[in-house]
Amino acid sequence: MNNLTQKKYNSFQESMQVVLPLNLGLVISADDSVRLLSHIIDNISIRRFVVGRNIRRSVRTMLKLLIYGYMNKTYSSRQIETLCKRDINFMWLLNGEKVPDHNTIARFRKNFPDEITDVFYQVVNALSEVGEIDFENVFIDGTKLEANANRYSFVWKGANDKLMEKLFLKIEKYIERINLTYCMELVFERQKATEILENIRASLSQLVAFNSVKFVSGKGKHKTLLQKDYEICCDLLEKQTKYNAYNATFGNRRSFSKTDKDATFMRMKEDHMKNGQLKAAYNIQLAVNSGYIVGNMACSDRNDVNALIPFLKTLSRSLRKKFHNIVADAGYESEEAYGFLQEHGYTSYIKPQNYEKKKTKAFKQQIGRRENMSYDALNDIYICHNGRKLSPIYQGKKVTSSGYEQITTKYRCESCSNCLFKIKCTKAKREKELEVSKKFEALREQSFHNIISEKGIELRTNRSIQAEGAFAVLKEDYGFRRFMLRGIKNITTEVNLLSLAYNISKLHIKIQNSRLQTHLHQLE
Repeated sequence: MNNLTQKKYNSFQESMQVVLPLNLGLVISADDSVRLLSHIIDNISIRRFVVGRNIRRSVRTMLKLLIYGYMNKTYSSRQIETLCKRDINFMWLLNGEKVPDHNTIARFRKNFPDEITDVFYQVVNALSEVGEIDFENVFIDGTKLEANANRYSFVWKGANDKLMEKLFLKIEKYIERINLTYCMELVFERQKATEILENIRASLSQLVAFNSVKFVSGKGKHKTLLQKDYEICCDLLEKQTKYNAYNATFGNRRSFSKTDKDATFMRMKEDHMKNGQLKAAYNIQLAVNSGYIVGNMACSDRNDVNALIPFLKTLSRSLRKKFHNIVADAGYESEEAYGFLQEHGYTSYIKPQNYEKKKTKAFKQQIGRRENMSYDALNDIYICHNGRKLSPIYQGKKVTSSGYEQITTKYRCESCSNCLFKIKCTKAKREKELEVSKKFEALREQSFHNIISEKGIELRTNRSIQAEGAFAVLKEDYGFRRFMLRGIKNITTEVNLLSLAYNISKLHIKIQNSRLQTHLHQLE
């Protein structure tokens, strides 16, 4: 016991012998998923990876360690480093290489976003080559995952606009006073507020130098008027610059987080406080075929409606083939989406937003709704519950948040006077009016007939199993509910690593259960 306090402990086990085989592969079972992972990564191209001085490691080894970490619910670079020292499977993946420290692992994950995306799509194409992906149907769904951001670091567009308005009033009064005090002829313009303040600051700075004014601060010190005006100008300019930067960050959003400016505050399903608290999050889109994730996208938009078209464009660019049937829920429905699918030869299986409501008795009793009126296509008129005609009066245009122009037709009732049903039909004091997009209604009707067909019912059921099931696995089985990294690029890297882990695990399960090339779950 005399040597108990020494720093190195390897001399304590002098009587013990090494029991591990020199080849760690002998300990790992033949059907372990780590072998499948290693084989897949060994057969992909890594030409796009350009490794610098900071990461002097085998690219394939680093990819294997990261993906296998995600396959085993280990997302922290420090935990992956620890497993490389203790876990036999991780040691086997190292293949004799030195254990990378957590900084090396973190840098690799952060420095190669586009390269890791390329690896993901290479694996998807490899699955298609062996018949595991058939490119017939793609099931699309989205969910919100919490960002790695402070929950109280929010900036709201509405609040920022109010502060900007107050600031403009202060700047206008300040310029008026500056004109009187220093005989200037400045004209206030909101669009040029920053430029005007910069000119004032430069002019005041020259006056300070010319008059040799020494700035003072602290208790008992009296500031000159010139110093006060200069400091006020600097303060106004700083606020103006900050609010302008906020507006540039918002884009089409209404909020963002100061600690992760790509994250938007969203209402989450996980509401532990039961008060509807908004959290900084990302909207994650997944495309699933044959049980595999074939595409993903991270976006800052709270809604799914504007995500479908850019998502399909990304899939088309990244994969070698094109899907035929697009299956999605009501959150993706829009005239723009329907038109895009029709134009590019897709078959739409999107559930209309009013699909469930139309089944209810309450919906059928709403006589003021267009769906509950008769339509005369020959004369282009609607007939209300009282038998009166609603005729078209003019066509207009609506521009959506994505910039899409929608042509609508407005219909007006010939007369609502003395109508016994008016109180149930409309709240308007004048005649009943309807605004209809004929193109949207025609495309919606076509998609509706697709989803109620026998094939449509099968595809809708599979969307619930495959797309929603993929999110269930990632959230519940993998326990992934909050991102480790910040910024849309880094978030995309994490989603790609998750998708790679999911696909390789799915392939492993299918191989072991003899369920290869099963693309759809059959209805009972």
